[in-house]
Amino acid sequence: MSETNRIRRVPGKWVVRAGGAVLGESAEVLELSEPGRPDVLYFPRADLAMAMLEPSATRTTCPWKGEAHYYAIHTKSTVIEDAGWSYEAPKEAAARIAGHIAFDPGKVTVEEI
Repeated sequence: MSETNRIRRVPGKWVVRAGGAVLGESAEVLELSEPGRPDVLYFPRADLAMAMLEPSATRTTCPWKGEAHYYAIHTKSTVIEDAGWSYEAPKEAAARIAGHIAFDPGKVTVEEI
């Protein structure tokens, strides 16, 4: 990880909602900061309703984090494609985000409660 990339635990309790449903709440959220990109919050899988998330075929690669795997969110009324992603086996520099999922802020609501 370069000196300008950062992963830190953020204070407070956070919630993620989609399609009128609460996907999870956590006080163990990590914030990943990269220069020139918006900060991204990562929720521990243990604090999410994983039954609402279905792996998709979408994959992307980041030079310092590794390969991202994407998830669709299934709510009572809709399916939101590729709304979340995780690094199943992140590179060493991003090891802290293993076991966490981030969400697209254009597809879900993430806020501090």
